[in-house]
Amino acid sequence: MEEDTKPLIVPVGGDESNYGIMNIQFNPEDFKCKRPFNVEPTNIVSVNDDMQRVTDEASAMNKRIHYYRRLTSPADRALIAPDHVLPAPDEIYVYSPLGTAFKVDSCTDGSGKNSSIVTIFMIWNTMMGTSILSIPWGIKQAGFTSGIILILLMGILTLYCCYRVVKSLKMIRKKYKASSTLIDASNWEFPDVCKYYFGSFGHWSSLLFSMVSLVGAMVVYWVLMSNFLFNTGKFIYNFVHDINVTDIVPGTNGSNRVICPSPASDHPPQNRSMMFSSGNSTEFELFEEWWNKSRTVPFYLVAVLLPLLNLKSPSFFAKFNVLGTVSVVYLVFLVTVKAARLGIHLEYNWFTENDLFVPEFRILFPQLTGVLTLAFFIHNCVITLLQNNRNQENNVRDLSIAYFLVGLTYLYVGVIIFASFPSPPLSKECIEQNFLDNFPSDDIMSFVARIFLLFQMMTVYPLLGYLARVQLLRQFFGNPYPSVFHVLILNLAIVGAGVVMARFYPNIGGIIRYSGATCGLAFVFVYPSLIYVISLHRAGKLTWPALIIHVFIILLGLANLIAQFLL
Repeated sequence: MEEDTKPLIVPVGGDESNYGIMNIQFNPEDFKCKRPFNVEPTNIVSVNDDMQRVTDEASAMNKRIHYYRRLTSPADRALIAPDHVLPAPDEIYVYSPLGTAFKVDSCTDGSGKNSSIVTIFMIWNTMMGTSILSIPWGIKQAGFTSGIILILLMGILTLYCCYRVVKSLKMIRKKYKASSTLIDASNWEFPDVCKYYFGSFGHWSSLLFSMVSLVGAMVVYWVLMSNFLFNTGKFIYNFVHDINVTDIVPGTNGSNRVICPSPASDHPPQNRSMMFSSGNSTEFELFEEWWNKSRTVPFYLVAVLLPLLNLKSPSFFAKFNVLGTVSVVYLVFLVTVKAARLGIHLEYNWFTENDLFVPEFRILFPQLTGVLTLAFFIHNCVITLLQNNRNQENNVRDLSIAYFLVGLTYLYVGVIIFASFPSPPLSKECIEQNFLDNFPSDDIMSFVARIFLLFQMMTVYPLLGYLARVQLLRQFFGNPYPSVFHVLILNLAIVGAGVVMARFYPNIGGIIRYSGATCGLAFVFVYPSLIYVISLHRAGKLTWPALIIHVFIILLGLANLIAQFLL
């Protein structure tokens, strides 16, 4: 075939107004790199006019694509428009619940494949999320020794289940290759595998649990953004007005102050302060009335984030994905500096507790396993991350290294915060669900961390909302943006859930463990194990040990979910 230099019609959105012509020179040899892609509307160019316009060819292309979509099911690719023509908006971003969302470029480093180092970093970056803030609290709930053991065991268990997810698609491809049956599973993800094995039930249940993880992530983000915005505003107000304020809570003295906002309680930190320097007390009281962590600040965020959720394409915010890495690195730095200044405070009480220390083993340990289920959760997008690995034979090794690094990061932050928490004079029970709440609002290092995390979450939040919109509205209306009214109703429901939780239940540890145990039951424990057992049974290779082991994994996931509501 000769090289084709004709203009290539590139679809760039969900309606005809977003189509244009770009002069793109391509060679058939490059088609391995021509996966679904998206061109921003500002990059559309027309041939002889400065105005962006729709061509007849683009309009016809749009109609053909929609026609193809209606001829067959998503699992059968025979009559679907080819990848180099058809954009897939729901595949533009890979996300980690409570973590980051970013684009996966299929044409990196010129060959369309990533090196093992890049792949490992992408998995680490995707898995690391805001759950890192609750790991010290989870260790406190489980006990220091049992907390460390659970992090190691949950890391190994979720890695094995993730390995089964990766192998599930390979088993399907191997089966059809052996039978010479035509099937294109090149763009499948784990929900597609679930649909292949369980039909419409697998399709709709995977959609349900995916929405649980997304909406749960957005709720946690709203609670955390309210927290960070409140403390940031409080710090700025006190600095501008030269007010020396301290919280009316127990705490240590000195420059490295640590506080206990809600001792021996699950209630969130309060919005109370005491003014020690002279000043306008009436003005300060008015500020505290209008700048309240649970009653006012969550509503202020609506004015900023609701308009961003209604954008058709939030891809601009994906450019700030690097902030997620910067935030995690800075948190590790903050933890290291604080621990060096505070020292180590440990006392081993194996089954009994005293006023300052918790036992090494506690009955509340399922609260940590719930958090860890989401902390190690990447199962619904791991196939996408690994399919661009240059050396596919290294997928298992690279996935294992990424899990090891994630577990090491969680262990480091959790263990260091727990061990360095100053007991005495404070009790280990004072460790908050967000460990940054254990540092007062006037702490400079904590202020910088909150600024980083606040800005990062405000850029990731629209991406998570976009993913929720694409997954839900496309299933019911065949279009991720059917109308402004549909999108507005969905976004109001999501934002409303975040505001309600920030107002009445601003406990991120609880939200993380409930949503983690729920979506993890399906994607981490049940589906990978069931699919593996079914595939072995169909191949006539199922053995009793394999059946018992994977039934036990399913029971562990079920027990993990039930325990969240009992403890």
